[in-house]
Amino acid sequence: MRVRLPPEVFFLSVIGSLVLTPWGKAATNSDMRYDPIDSGLFIRNRARLAALMDPKSIAIVHSNDVMPTNADGTLPFKQNSDIFHLTGVDQEETVLLFRPDAPIEKDRVILFVRETSEHLAIWEGAKLTKEQATEVSGIPVVRWTDNFEAALHTVMPQIENVYLLTNEHLRAETIVETRNARFIKRCREMYPLHTYKRLAPLMHQLRMIKDPVEIEQLQKAVDITEAGFRRVLGFMKPGVGEWEVEAEYLHEFIKSRSRGFAYTPIIGSGANANVLHYVENSNICKEGDLVLMDVGAEWANWNADMTRTIPVSGTFTPRQKDVYNAVLRVMKAANGLLRPGMKPLDYQNAVLAIMTTELIGLGLITQEEADAQGESFSATKKYFMHGTSHHLGLDVHDVSPPNEPFQVGMVFTIEPGIYIREEDIGIRLENNVVIEEEGNRDLFANFPIEVDDIEKLMQS
Repeated sequence: MRVRLPPEVFFLSVIGSLVLTPWGKAATNSDMRYDPIDSGLFIRNRARLAALMDPKSIAIVHSNDVMPTNADGTLPFKQNSDIFHLTGVDQEETVLLFRPDAPIEKDRVILFVRETSEHLAIWEGAKLTKEQATEVSGIPVVRWTDNFEAALHTVMPQIENVYLLTNEHLRAETIVETRNARFIKRCREMYPLHTYKRLAPLMHQLRMIKDPVEIEQLQKAVDITEAGFRRVLGFMKPGVGEWEVEAEYLHEFIKSRSRGFAYTPIIGSGANANVLHYVENSNICKEGDLVLMDVGAEWANWNADMTRTIPVSGTFTPRQKDVYNAVLRVMKAANGLLRPGMKPLDYQNAVLAIMTTELIGLGLITQEEADAQGESFSATKKYFMHGTSHHLGLDVHDVSPPNEPFQVGMVFTIEPGIYIREEDIGIRLENNVVIEEEGNRDLFANFPIEVDDIEKLMQS
């Protein structure tokens, strides 16, 4: 769902990021909020990228900017997913120069990081030293960011092709000019006769298949999400505010060393459950209503994405139970379809056919309406109007080449829903799965999802 962190998470993240260490002692792995990530992951990622690049080429990737708010305020820093995928460095003003076929080995990959100082140590916390940047990234050659322009001027005459990074996600809205975008303009002005190539398609191809280390990080994000969900099952009762439910999740996430929500949480009770991107979370949860909770925890930049729908009073009505079980059957069937070789459009159409049968069984559409469906009319989409799955990883809606058939190693959400506005019933369920050779691995295997399990836990 939509990715936009709320103000309270921004505030907590800022407080959590101010690690004031003595000058001369930059933050070490033991000071980090997360467990250290094996630098072998980033070494492997760079090797895979090298195999896709043309000879005599260089890839240049910049970190994200620290974004301003008002006056002298800033948002918490969020690293560019591609540079993190290639280096593991979660720090602003970072640049990667990647030239895998350079004749001299030390010129093949150079990492530039912001130079730490006593002033930074006092106000922001010391930044990575060169040695620590090497430890994190597996890159032996590390320089200060101030040296980047000189290094670029030295290397550009030696190469022919320049891979530069743009945001090419199908849903991207690139209103704000990024650090990478500014560099593209400057680089093309300074070196107009080089051949420029798009790095994004290569990164999409690489990032759609997850390394086992990535799966471990995603499982950690899911486990933290599970702790939040179980906490809410014991907290939920008529009269609590949607915002209080949000606070219960946030408390559990922060306590578990997550930076908080992976995306803006959706806590929609009653009619609000039918608003797909409802984020106000401002109403009271009433007895007899359902509450749809689309939330996920972040862990070390990887993200979980969960949706559960539970009864506010702890017990589903017969009608709510029927609709819930219909959604659950569609989820289970979709998991069986989400297999290697299946194409995304064929998968979605197959899920829609299954959903159509369930809607007929619920009395929401007739067989005649189902038979009359076509490009200009869809009775099914009145009650299930969104996609069933999306890639998941460093981005909640993770990148991939368009229409790429499913492959082993991909991680997907499965999130069918039925939304009956005339009955104030909105039910969506969402798990995250890894496609494997012999079947999908459900990262949510420990989560309660059956009606009886949900009711039992809530009533206990």
